[in-house]
Amino acid sequence: MQIVHLPLDLHQQVARLKATRGRVGFVPTMGALHAGHISLVHRMKQTADAVVASIFVNPTQFNDPADFAKYPITMGSDIRQLALAGCDLLFVPSVETMYPAGTMLEHPYPLGRLEQLLEGAHRPGHFQGVCQVVDQLLDYVQPDCMILGRKDYQQCMVLQKLVGWRNQPIELVFGETCREEDGLAMSSRNRRLSEAGRQQAPIIYQTLRFMANAWLDGLNPDLIMQQARQRLEAGGFQPDYAVVAHPESLEQVDQFDSTVQPVFLIAAHLDGVRLIDNLSLTTYTR
Repeated sequence: MQIVHLPLDLHQQVARLKATRGRVGFVPTMGALHAGHISLVHRMKQTADAVVASIFVNPTQFNDPADFAKYPITMGSDIRQLALAGCDLLFVPSVETMYPAGTMLEHPYPLGRLEQLLEGAHRPGHFQGVCQVVDQLLDYVQPDCMILGRKDYQQCMVLQKLVGWRNQPIELVFGETCREEDGLAMSSRNRRLSEAGRQQAPIIYQTLRFMANAWLDGLNPDLIMQQARQRLEAGGFQPDYAVVAHPESLEQVDQFDSTVQPVFLIAAHLDGVRLIDNLSLTTYTR
């Protein structure tokens, strides 16, 4: 696996891969890799002829500086995992490389209502920072396809908009959420949980399953959301939201409708760590 730090070197290596191998797939990450990230590499190897990954902890998507400072850095382990997974090229830029003119965003991305809901409401500016960094990464990498994990459901929707605005044709591939044996969604943040917190954390997935089952039983969405918050609070969480949402707009669903297959989304704090997860009815089995 080749490792490059500068755009010129990246361009040369990507051009070589396209000339000798064919389609290039891209796996953007912020490092602190786990099996969920590696599953995206494996999935991309099935879709593309060569795989490029990036590791960059993007400061512009952290609305809380303390959260940015605590983000785990595990570069040695990350490199080993990517190499073993068969990644062909790794791009590890500096902040100065990613933002040569500074991090100030001159023209905000027109995300509309999508960045006012859920994560957008609780993390102002977060999705602007996500678009800012991915837009720049796509300029540098010029991939044929890119994979995103569905654990960040709203982020997938935001980046789908971004890709649609760009002139460069990029196939988007979505990887399903990888979970631990007890149901906890794999996340780089999990390693910040205490031992006791790690034992409590699967309550999020249990609550999502409760929400899905309650919907299938025809319960009123308001009651589902109220009981979900109560379950989280009883489990030691401080929930930001536990929402029954429309899968395409992410607007809250206010009335039960058997023709709608909603997505259930949770964000909650535990041990000072903010965890998110979601469950789509389209992929759910009781």
